[in-house]
Amino acid sequence: MNEERRIEVEEVDGVAPPPKARVTDVFERKRDYLEGFLKAAPADAGADAPGGDLYEAVIEALKDIYDPEIPVNIYDLGLIYDVAITPEHHAKIKMTLTTPHCPVAESMPGEVELRVGSVPGIGDAEVELVWDPPWDPQKMSDEARLELGML
Repeated sequence: MNEERRIEVEEVDGVAPPPKARVTDVFERKRDYLEGFLKAAPADAGADAPGGDLYEAVIEALKDIYDPEIPVNIYDLGLIYDVAITPEHHAKIKMTLTTPHCPVAESMPGEVELRVGSVPGIGDAEVELVWDPPWDPQKMSDEARLELGML
């Protein structure tokens, strides 16, 4: 039962390369698939959305308010946690202070309401003073850190 196994060998001069798969074989695709993307205009941010005129005017008003103990505005200091503009063009601001014992704890929210409420196009401004998360120097912008010599 000992059968002899033989392997047949055939000599050839060359082998044709296998065909390459092409994406166009499956579906049609434009050569420049970014063409439409690059020509598209950015979506228009509403006036009350970040990047919109009204929103940015509120941010600029916040940047005009300075902490009396630190020569940096409250926005760059990281005291402003949230700015929202309602569809009725009312501003809602969430902010904190550097410490609950801050000497301006009673007057600062009122000043923010007055300044933001005076922005043309804002109907009413409401400030909510929050303590969670607590403020820490990491919330400051790079500009504020540079101003205070922390960079």
